[in-house]
Amino acid sequence: MTNTTPYHHDKHAGPTLPSGLVLPKCDKGIGDIILQPESPKLIAGVKCKALSLWPDDRGYFLEVQRIGFGLAAHFPAETSQVSAALNYPGIIKAFHFHMHQTDCWTPAVNMLQVALVDLRPDSETFGRRNTLYVGNLRPWQILIPPGVAHGYKVVGLEPSVLIYMTDRFYNPADEGRIAHDNILINYDWELQHK
Repeated sequence: MTNTTPYHHDKHAGPTLPSGLVLPKCDKGIGDIILQPESPKLIAGVKCKALSLWPDDRGYFLEVQRIGFGLAAHFPAETSQVSAALNYPGIIKAFHFHMHQTDCWTPAVNMLQVALVDLRPDSETFGRRNTLYVGNLRPWQILIPPGVAHGYKVVGLEPSVLIYMTDRFYNPADEGRIAHDNILINYDWELQHK
């Protein structure tokens, strides 16, 4: 029988993670800031791709996904899902992780501070944190593999939109959550350049 209860968390004791994932103990900070899509500091399995944004006097055009192309080329058409999240200024949505699902994110409107943490103890980058500042000023796609915790904060005074494609339909039994202020991940969501 499949357990459909999401993984529970306590920001002080930490969540109960499924077998195969471990919360790393990190120093306070934001980890490596990723400034280039091919950065050698990316968490293993995370991929980034710069997208073309076409502005003109009417606004701008951004192609988000094509089935069979780009970072999500291997996503099966019959089970892939495309979703969008409108986010109000200053909110933090973190952290989520999946045991099986792969995400492909495209921040499409305004800017996000994306935080990634490798929870896979067998990974060469276990415990590494990445921070990416992405959106219409840096139009990138981000491929996030299973076992990598992910979240974001809206940067700026306007709402943001995140469009994301997953390689399988939403399954609450595959989604885990960790508090954004978990003391082991120790991610610093405060303004960094004061």
